[in-house]
Amino acid sequence: MMNGPTIRTHTCPIERIGSGEKHHFFGYYNKSVWDKTNRYILTNRVDMMTADIALTDTAEIGYYDSFDDKKEFHLLATTTTWNWQMGCQSQWLDGLAGRQAIYNVRANNPAHPYPEFASEIANVDTGEKRQLPLPVYITAPNSKYALCIDYKRLFVTHETIGYQAAEQYRNMDLAPSDDGIYYLDITSGDYKMLVSYQQLTQFHHVDSMDKAAHWVSHIEIAPDANRILFLHRWSERVEDETCFLHRLITMNPDGSDMHLLECSDHPIPQLQEDFDANAVGTFDYEKSEYQISHPTWQDKEHIMVWGPHNGRIHYHLYRDQTEHVEVVGEKYLNENGHMTYSNDGQWMLSDTYPNDQTHERILFLYHQDTDARIDVGSFYADPNLGKINRCDLHPRWNHDGTKACIDSVHENERQMYIIDVSELTK
Repeated sequence: MMNGPTIRTHTCPIERIGSGEKHHFFGYYNKSVWDKTNRYILTNRVDMMTADIALTDTAEIGYYDSFDDKKEFHLLATTTTWNWQMGCQSQWLDGLAGRQAIYNVRANNPAHPYPEFASEIANVDTGEKRQLPLPVYITAPNSKYALCIDYKRLFVTHETIGYQAAEQYRNMDLAPSDDGIYYLDITSGDYKMLVSYQQLTQFHHVDSMDKAAHWVSHIEIAPDANRILFLHRWSERVEDETCFLHRLITMNPDGSDMHLLECSDHPIPQLQEDFDANAVGTFDYEKSEYQISHPTWQDKEHIMVWGPHNGRIHYHLYRDQTEHVEVVGEKYLNENGHMTYSNDGQWMLSDTYPNDQTHERILFLYHQDTDARIDVGSFYADPNLGKINRCDLHPRWNHDGTKACIDSVHENERQMYIIDVSELTK
């Protein structure tokens, strides 16, 4: 093991998934593309690299067999409910028998909260499919339940992670009592609301909430499936992300024992009438000193997040349902990234946003016990890519902590890459 603190670089084997005939990506960080056997790799396949997504644009959902040279695409389904940041929220349901995957689809469900959207489960072994009444955001590690929110609302409040709808909201309710975070039973399809947006505004209320639109993102479930974290966000100017306000909250899967870990409520000069939202740089929001961003569970009690605490922004490690917070990697972890932990909690995998001069994104490992950071890759991103259709690395672990998967455009295609880090982590 390394003696720290230190930072160094290490060259790791890397290979691209797929034949390159089409573009491939997965989407968000912190969801493994590998099934429980570490053999099958989920992916989305599309015809274009960066185009704005229209209502009818289709993504193919499928997988590659890592024992089959990762070249043959196995199609599971198609969908028109996807975005560049999160794909269609496809996830392996490793707690169920055999090989089953869930993903979001378009639907016609007038009796359910989000009539235009649903989720579907494909059984790879039998070819059978069944639909669930709500679109999923995250599924529990034991595959017993999923958490669900309104992607049509997100298209208004945070377009990069929302879905196109046939009729978008007009005069959307700012904090409705009949919408929020839903619990969905994966076996039965039964669902119930855990917390509404109106209830969130009443939980440790601050005045900046009064005239703002409210939403939730970055929902993550603890490894033992017994706690949930999420970011509650609100803004009077949703078209400008630098005006977003943030809170990090946890709760039980039934909505009880809600706990506020952090709130970054602050004055927003951008709310002045003469402020030009179009002048904001592509990554200014991600680099904001007030941003609470990309929370992830290290284990069933600890949460890593990029955000401010006591007036200073760092990688911070919180102990759930306590006041304990500590700075992690103060010397070498000094900017926002998409962090995720290996299953043993020993290694954090993360990345950076593009350097303003080189436009390179760094992929790195961090070992907390020794305060050692190891940069394992640098990937160019065309600075002309926009906010909506950019390509973050969004690193994801395999289940034994030996490989990482990223999305990247450094070859002027949107493709997925596997980086073998076993020499470092084994």
